[in-house]
Amino acid sequence: MRTLDYTTEDLCRAPRLRIALVTETWAPEVNGVAMTLGRMVDGLIRRGHGVQLIRPRQRPGETAAHGEGLEEVLARGLRLPRYDGLKLGLPARVRLVREWSRQRPDLVHVATEGPLGWTAVTAANKLRIPVSSDFHTNFDHYSGHYGMGWLRQPVAAYLRRFHNRSAATFVPTAALAAQLSAQGYRSVEVISRGVDTALYSPARRDEALRRAWGLPPGGLAVISVGRLAPEKNLGLAMRAFAAIRRLRPDARMVLVGDGPQRAALARAHPDAVFVGMRHGEDLAAHYASADLFLFPSLTETFGNVTLEAMASGVCPVAYDYAAAAEVIRDLGNGASVACGDEEGFIARAVQMAGADALRAELARAARRSAEAIDWERVNDRFAAALLRVWRAGSGRPLDLSEPRPEET
Repeated sequence: MRTLDYTTEDLCRAPRLRIALVTETWAPEVNGVAMTLGRMVDGLIRRGHGVQLIRPRQRPGETAAHGEGLEEVLARGLRLPRYDGLKLGLPARVRLVREWSRQRPDLVHVATEGPLGWTAVTAANKLRIPVSSDFHTNFDHYSGHYGMGWLRQPVAAYLRRFHNRSAATFVPTAALAAQLSAQGYRSVEVISRGVDTALYSPARRDEALRRAWGLPPGGLAVISVGRLAPEKNLGLAMRAFAAIRRLRPDARMVLVGDGPQRAALARAHPDAVFVGMRHGEDLAAHYASADLFLFPSLTETFGNVTLEAMASGVCPVAYDYAAAAEVIRDLGNGASVACGDEEGFIARAVQMAGADALRAELARAARRSAEAIDWERVNDRFAAALLRVWRAGSGRPLDLSEPRPEET
């Protein structure tokens, strides 16, 4: 596994690239992939690179945006059944070959693995343009949660073949890198994730919001943030809350997000507070106004919500998996439990609910840990990784001391 330790100053001396970034999801769609890509594209532009963003059209009549350092190319797309947060981009090989023959990018980076992404890799390989890719979503793991478990092996084989057609695959954690390498993925590199500690902050705690949730003074707000869908393992979160409620009758469960399980969960748990999708400062206030964050998912490649809760000064309870495995020290800055240990998860949640002083201490430590996870460092590593792929594709080593093209 390579260590990419170039500084921002080093990267300022590097050549400026024209990068074609292909994705099936983009803001205002709400999911971790769209959020992460938005941060990374902003980081590339601020480092002087030009980005051609190729994505599906999100609504009829939408026009492509063009701004400083960014141009959009809108492709045809189709919403994924039962997963309204992500589109399936339709094949566009002919169009991309024509587009990139007219104005050739230095590098193609493919962030999602749908038909649009596959044909982008095909077009780039045909034109001999260096290609890198991201592994953001465990689609093979999702299949079992949607009654299509028989698809898991074919989807896993497709994903491996997809990524092995690129020069490098970027993943968010060392554990995922090791897992994919063991499955036959080549050239896997870790590019982690950051968190906006100015947006997500304990300072956004809102007592009026807590009262609106029905909390009495001193009550315990337990929060879950994310898509209300089978793959998020929300049944375990609700069982953990039921155990908490036996200890703390003043507790309320708050679910932030939407998805196909919302109606069923609302029927089964009429005392829970369902607030729907939240964004920006409103979302940050919901995090900060809680006391305990439950995250029982085992299908994440990372789990940005874990970092957001920690940055908000909320004690997390999560499996020792994905982001939690990277950043949570059990009883040091939160609570982590061995993967799949449902009784252990419930026990830790109850322990945290009943230990006010310990929970507050861990919440403060969680905030300190989040303050060290800076998007600027992540974006430096991403930019350096793309530069290395581009240089490898041109047959030359990356030398950041050489002058920029405009200086020669």
